[in-house]
Amino acid sequence: MKLSLNWLRELTDVSLPVPTLASRLIDATAEVESWETIGAQWDPERIRVAEVVAIAPHPNADRLRLATVETGAGQQQVVCGAPNLAIGQKVAFATEGAELFDGHTGKREKLKLRPIRGVDSAGMVLSEKELGISDDHEGILELPADAVVGRPLAEQLGDVIFDISTWANRADLLGVLGFAREVA
Repeated sequence: MKLSLNWLRELTDVSLPVPTLASRLIDATAEVESWETIGAQWDPERIRVAEVVAIAPHPNADRLRLATVETGAGQQQVVCGAPNLAIGQKVAFATEGAELFDGHTGKREKLKLRPIRGVDSAGMVLSEKELGISDDHEGILELPADAVVGRPLAEQLGDVIFDISTWANRADLLGVLGFAREVA
């Protein structure tokens, strides 16, 4: 079973460090096979929440658009080809030097700023694939409307996912509510 620490925290007051929580779960209830930290590889200074405040057509390309994003530290203009880009959207935004997954090759690379069809791009609005969340590269990752502009993306979307095996006699631990009760 996969268990989200964020979801567990919504249901109970757990503030233990991840290794301590895993150890206590093993001692008391179930086997924690492993855990994965989502967002640990996202640089908090270079990958942040931004808001799209304006969109204009690219002067040299039909499929590309120029998006102005508010980063919390000022506005930046980026070249974007995502079909789902919209004004008012909260998005994941990366600046130069951020390590991302290449949307085409899948390899990790540092973001280098360069002109795209003659227009400078100050960063990149990101898809799930570029963040390493999934293989979806059809459009940008849309964040919830209440996402805080300028906040590191790891704080907005980061989570710890435990891989847990329960015993046959503990059917109450086959869901998050059962684990929340046990942790409480």
